[in-house]
Amino acid sequence: MEEFLKDFRRTVEEASARLLSMTESESEARPAPGAWSAKETIGHLIDSAANNHQRFVRAQFKEDLAFPGYEQDEWVAAQKYQQEPWPLIVNLWRAYNLHLAHVAANVPEEKLKLPRREHTLNSIAFNLVPETEPATLEYLIRDYLAHLKHHLGQITAGESEGR
Repeated sequence: MEEFLKDFRRTVEEASARLLSMTESESEARPAPGAWSAKETIGHLIDSAANNHQRFVRAQFKEDLAFPGYEQDEWVAAQKYQQEPWPLIVNLWRAYNLHLAHVAANVPEEKLKLPRREHTLNSIAFNLVPETEPATLEYLIRDYLAHLKHHLGQITAGESEGR
């Protein structure tokens, strides 16, 4: 987990530097009709951080990994990320994710590895876990970073769009 956490922090720090080098107009550009701009994609990643923050904490105090999903397109639209200053969005995303790396680093090992039969990772995870297979909090945390990297890759490739 230690190497994973180093990668998590490095990913956030390197990406935030690259993102902050984008101009406001570059961050607002849509790569295709109906696609999210970089602002909206990072906004979505802030929403993902907010939802997963509570999951990472709550999972330490309950026997299952059953959590509600959220309407990601509606969240992005409701918060009007396109109208918020780019540096503010990037800095919020950076700070939130560094905090999540801190949270993950402090989860007791037995909580990370505990297999949970009851979960919703068959519907809320980026890389879904079949409902019939147990899941762990460690899987959820690692999956969160995979989702984050996926969207950062979309921004780099200029093809931001919904999940």
